[in-house]
Amino acid sequence: MHLFEGTQWDRPPHCPQCEQLEADCTCPPPEVEIVPPGKQTAKLAVEKRRKGKVVTVIRNLNDEADHLPQLLKKVKSACGAGGTLKEGAIEIQGRQLDRVRDVLTTLGYRTQG
Repeated sequence: MHLFEGTQWDRPPHCPQCEQLEADCTCPPPEVEIVPPGKQTAKLAVEKRRKGKVVTVIRNLNDEADHLPQLLKKVKSACGAGGTLKEGAIEIQGRQLDRVRDVLTTLGYRTQG
């Protein structure tokens, strides 16, 4: 429930470009800017999880164009290990820091950590 819902100040959302109601707007959706890998710095870290399991975590990558699932697949196959995508970070099972760094640098990403 919104603060002004049901009052005289309750206004439906409008499109910022054409000023029509969002339901009636025919403007094209904004284009997603793709940040090239050379302008992104991936932060790598090795973390311990419960029961002493070790994972390699890749953070700070831009996911505007939903490219992280494809990157996860490439890194998993290069490392020969399992992995997942959690909250915008890629987690690879095991201590794979050197392999992950090699894969990311060959793909054009800068790495830190």
